[in-house]
Order: sequence, then C-alpha cells, then structure tokens
Amino acid sequence: MRVFPLVTALAVTFALYLVIMERDALLSFAGVMSTETEENDIAPEPALVRVLAQRSVAQPVASPVVLRGRTEARRQVEIRAETTGLVVSEPLRRGASVSAGDPLCEIAPGVRKAALDEARARLIEAEINYRAASGLSESGFASEMRIANARAALRSAQAGVDRAVEEMARLVMHAPFDGMLETDTAELGSLLQAGALCATLIQLDPITLVGFATEAQVDLLEINAPAGARLASGREALGTVSFIARSADPNTRTFRIDVSIPNPDGSIRDGQSADILVQAQEQTAHLLPSSALTLNDAGELGLRLVDESGLVSFAPARIIRDTADGIWLSGLPDEINAITLGQEFTRAGARVHVTWAEANGAAE
Repeated sequence: MRVFPLVTALAVTFALYLVIMERDALLSFAGVMSTETEENDIAPEPALVRVLAQRSVAQPVASPVVLRGRTEARRQVEIRAETTGLVVSEPLRRGASVSAGDPLCEIAPGVRKAALDEARARLIEAEINYRAASGLSESGFASEMRIANARAALRSAQAGVDRAVEEMARLVMHAPFDGMLETDTAELGSLLQAGALCATLIQLDPITLVGFATEAQVDLLEINAPAGARLASGREALGTVSFIARSADPNTRTFRIDVSIPNPDGSIRDGQSADILVQAQEQTAHLLPSSALTLNDAGELGLRLVDESGLVSFAPARIIRDTADGIWLSGLPDEINAITLGQEFTRAGARVHVTWAEANGAAE
C-alpha cells in the first residue's frame, strides 16, 4: 500500500476544509478582514447624479408682442345728398385726391333761389312793420299786443330766410376732410334724391394698423409704444400705438390695438393683412440654454434649480423670447442656479453632485 498518495489526499482535504468552513478564522489569523464582514459593518454611500449648473442674474429685456392684423383707413365716409335735384357738376373720378372743403357734387338750385329772394323780401317787410309798431307804441298809439305780433312776424321772417339759406347750402356737397375718392362722384345730369350717394371718401394718411392682443399680452403694451409691421406684400412700416381697448371683444376675448403709421403717398391700402410687432414694457429675465427647460410632475414648464449644497428644487418659468444665444425666461428669482445638463435624471428634493459652468458653457 502506498502511503504518500493517502497523506497528500488528507492534506488537500484539510486545506479545503479550512478555506471553506473556517474561512473567517483563517483570514483573521492571517490579519485580513473578510469582505462580507466589511459589508455588514459599513453600508456603502449611494452614488450622486452629476449635473452641470449655471449661475444666472436677471437682466432687463424688452419683449416685443407679435399681433396679427390688418390695415384700416383712418377715416371713411359716404357723402350723401340732403336734398333733391339734378346734378350740374362734372364728376370727379375715383382715386382723385381732394382737400377739405372741395366741392364734390352740385345740385341745380331750381326754385330755391326764388324762395330765398321771397324770404328776404318778407324779412324786410317784417322789419318795417316792427319799427312802425315800436314808434307808435312809444307815442302811445299802439298796444302791447300789436308790438308782440310785429316781433313774432319779424322772427318768423328771419327763420324763413335761414331755412332758404340752409336749403341753398345743401345744393353743394363738400369734402369734410383731406382724402381720396374711393368712388366716382355723381354723374352730370343724374337725379339725386335726399340720401342718395354722392361719393365715398377715405383718408389714408396716417393709416391705422388694427391688431388684437390676448389678455396676457395687453398688460405689456402702452400708448405711444414703438411698433412696426410687415405687410402681406413684404413691405415694412413703422409707427406708434395710438389706442388700446379697455374692454375685450365678447366673442374672442381679445383687445383691439391701433397703430398709427404715416402714409403720405397713400401706397398702403385699406384692408391689407399685416404682422404687427409692438415693443412691450421692459421686464427682467434670465438668458439660458433652451435645453435647460423641463417639466415637473404636474406638467408645468420651468427649470430645476440647485443650491450650493446640491439640493434640487423646481421653479416654473415663462418664455419671453427665443434667440440664437438662448431663451429668455421670466417669472424667476433675480439670482438662480439653473441645472442646464442632467436635470432629467433628478427631481425636486434630491441631492446632486454639481459642476458649475460659466455663462458661455465652460465648466469652472
């Protein structure tokens, strides 16, 4: 019987027993603590999410308000006849420029001139009768009743003259303001009834741009604020805000905004579509990368902020303007630490490992 293999087998068996069954005692004898003992005695710290954050201070920024609108003539009126008669004036063609007071349509006087002459003659007679009655009354030969009748006749004759003069004045229709004819004036020889159209006159200088602002936009606008417009034709024009409605349209809940624009040559026409850009009141905002925006659990748009200790919070924000350098956000504190990278991997109340970045994106 061979003794050496048997001894070797027993030695291997004993070594395996020590390694497997008495591992802790063996390591303790060797001066090494087991990994399991270390894990039981000291709990590992959880790994913190690494984020990139940027310090930002609010800056004053002017935010334009964009409105969709149309051009509208400053004035537009239909000039109509106030009496009946035949037109005796040559017509003016549409597109002609007229000045305030220029005659547009003239009606033949007919018997109106004779009626005026008769009224003036009656007035002269009434004045003579009144002077005679006054003289007799001073001498004691006329009663107060006669004086009163003469005075009434005089006033009636004066009223007759005034009516005849007014009727004569109605024969000629004048332009009430400077403008352009939108229609031909009444044709020579045509019969105009009272209320019939003589011409349509519009004023295009200055012209009005009409836009409609929402409830959120109207509080940012003010009278005399600079404004510009791009017409559907591509032409651009500049002006100022001349009117802001105090009550909303009951159907659309929007507020009318009028912008006055010089138009000396009348090249901007009534009824053209336009995109209107109005300079709004200045407000403070932060310029940050658009990638910094996120949503909270309630679906609000905003930023995840972090303090110096690495504690995360959420702040809702409102977009003012998007630019090539970033996005302007308002509704935030004046000084913030915004997470610009990694904000989607954390949430409010958590702690993160922060790397601070300069405004240009370089890490500190």
